[in-house]
Amino acid sequence: MSQMPFYVSPEQLMKDRADFARKGIARGRSVIVLSYDKGILFVAENHSSTLHKISEIYDLIGFAAVGKYNEFENLRVAGIRYADLRGYSYDRSDVTARGLANAYAQTLGTVFTQDTKPFEVEIVVAEVGHSPHTDQIYRLTYDGSVADERGFVAMGGAIEPIEAALRERYSPDLNLGDALTLAVGVLAADPAGGQPRGIGADQLEVAVLDRGRPRRTFRRIVGGLLERLLNEADPTHDAPTSDDSGPGPHDVLSGDLPRHEASNPQTQREHAESGEPEGSD
Repeated sequence: MSQMPFYVSPEQLMKDRADFARKGIARGRSVIVLSYDKGILFVAENHSSTLHKISEIYDLIGFAAVGKYNEFENLRVAGIRYADLRGYSYDRSDVTARGLANAYAQTLGTVFTQDTKPFEVEIVVAEVGHSPHTDQIYRLTYDGSVADERGFVAMGGAIEPIEAALRERYSPDLNLGDALTLAVGVLAADPAGGQPRGIGADQLEVAVLDRGRPRRTFRRIVGGLLERLLNEADPTHDAPTSDDSGPGPHDVLSGDLPRHEASNPQTQREHAESGEPEGSD
């Protein structure tokens, strides 16, 4: 005697898939993307120095993600291939964040509706413009939905208090130090209202799309430069000694090494590490 097939309504099936994906994403550590006066800042709480949640996609375009690493890494690589092929076939200016977001939306939507398991990912595709008002930040969710965000976006973890704090304190004319202070502060805040936790430079992944760079705008902020930016922003840290006088980290970020540091091999290594854009391989 044959059994009747088990029936689940399409509405219930989609709801179950959405709940499954949301729970997986909520387990991830948060990522914040926001515009500041000279570019777009990406800040992620990430304890790994090799498994990146933030990456370069193309000249003006950056990528950030939360969720299952293998799934968003596949999306990152597919995005790089899409951008390289389009830029080679047409023109580099034809590679846009909007086009990339549309391609990701089709992939995520197809997986969500047709595959057994949806992707447990949420991603941001950001393109730096000539001013904060022309920056483009697109947020894509597990079901292929696309949102054109203005100013900032937060993903993963307990995002409701993070978004509330950003809405209250964010301004598009923030400089890099203030934007980093804001992002790290809301990441460290206790959702229950307790004391904020400490987040050090070794627990952060930070990068920018710097609108002042000539073509490839992506660069990571790591090592000594990140430490100096965090120390400058936090008054509880010790003040810099006389050996650290001269141009501050904002000057180093947007230009060459100060003359008094040019002969320091350690500083040269740190500047090279943070100053070159990540390869698109």
